[in-house]
Amino acid sequence: MSQVYKSMSISNPHPPFADGTQKLMGAIAGIGLLILFLALARVPAIQGGAMLLLSLSLITVGVIGYAWRSYATIQPGIKNNGIFFSGTMSRGMIGWISGIILTGFYVLLYWFPALLGLGAGVEGANAGLVALFDPLSQMIKGSNASQWFVYGTLYTLAICIFGVRFIWKYRHNRYQIIRTCSIMFFQFALAFMIPEILEGLNSNLKAGWFGTDFKNMWPLDYDFFHEWHLNNLRNGGALGMFMLVLGILMILVISPTLTYLYGKRWYCSWVCGCGGLAETAGDPYRHLSDKSLKAWKIERWMIHSVLVFAFLMTAVVLYGYFTGNGSIFGLSIYTYFNKPYGFLIGAAFSGVVGVGFYPLMGSRVWCRFGCPMAALLGLQQKFFSRFRITTNGNQCISCGNCSTYCEMGIDVRSYAQKGQNIVRASCVGCGVCAAVCPRGVLKLENASTDVYEKTLDIRNDHVRIMN
Repeated sequence: MSQVYKSMSISNPHPPFADGTQKLMGAIAGIGLLILFLALARVPAIQGGAMLLLSLSLITVGVIGYAWRSYATIQPGIKNNGIFFSGTMSRGMIGWISGIILTGFYVLLYWFPALLGLGAGVEGANAGLVALFDPLSQMIKGSNASQWFVYGTLYTLAICIFGVRFIWKYRHNRYQIIRTCSIMFFQFALAFMIPEILEGLNSNLKAGWFGTDFKNMWPLDYDFFHEWHLNNLRNGGALGMFMLVLGILMILVISPTLTYLYGKRWYCSWVCGCGGLAETAGDPYRHLSDKSLKAWKIERWMIHSVLVFAFLMTAVVLYGYFTGNGSIFGLSIYTYFNKPYGFLIGAAFSGVVGVGFYPLMGSRVWCRFGCPMAALLGLQQKFFSRFRITTNGNQCISCGNCSTYCEMGIDVRSYAQKGQNIVRASCVGCGVCAAVCPRGVLKLENASTDVYEKTLDIRNDHVRIMN
């Protein structure tokens, strides 16, 4: 039974937006964020572990409470409930403001950490936002926080709380639930907690690799073969040598094998922190990815150019490491190779643009246009993998949900309409296209038959039925 409003207004004075509970949860999360902003402004009263706990708790309760009210009270399934009419999710004013704030935060994080409070207090102590996280850092690893500890904490919190939201939204799909739990586990354990604890336990060693993301691998971890990193691993005892051997095996054996069996999704959609943030916190913006042919052409040129750059830089770095020569033709390896790559790709692209542009270009800008790991795994997936998304064109009703929700800019509907299997290097296997299909047209498979032959059989069956 529909609700009847007593208002005589022609326009509906009660639009189906946020209800009272959602507004309350939003206010609670807003207060938590306000505490962080006050800490950034270095308000004296905002300091200590109690204020940090209060802030993070309010954010967690607010976001999860809002998500619960949004999805747990409606029937499971994905509906296009005005996503292109929201100022937040359709490049409206709120979206632009959000993008500017995110971009600004990353600029401060990478290049102006003192403005966040790093070493800006008395006698080099932390102040502001960074100082707020000192108690948590002391508890985990026995030292004061850095800007990267602050970032890692907020990054992990975002994946976990928005992961809960994602699970409620896609609770009708078992694959999405398991995949999201995997993302949350790998981020919390391997990317944050274990590295921070190991860094504290090995604080007497000058080995920066203890505080790095243990699930990163080359070429995403572009400095894996840099001299300082290799020396730290070699001097890091049994654990260091284990990580060195494991890193090489990941590149040459483990990753190619898993990609052959399951496609690039084993990493990009189940393990990677960049993909994890895009899938959880970036989910409301996934429909903003450009599906045009022009964008696809730009994507292929850009991402493979970055991959070539990564290969070239690594070759030069290894040459310098084994020969002991820090320059080539009189040019410094660090100045002309490592530094530009670290600034342009490692910081500006993957960080500032990759996350800051969520509200403007969708959630997978970095994964789609710049990640060398995605490029390498994509080539393996396209030519040497059993993974593909199969389609049943006879059932497609051309609703467009699949294309709308593809964060990698793939026009999935065009494949479904033709009954053609989707074997694309850019596909990260998130499976959301299959989750939002109302007819079960799409299916993620790890088949052993030849891609071309299977696609041809499906298309021939479709032609026979049409005739």
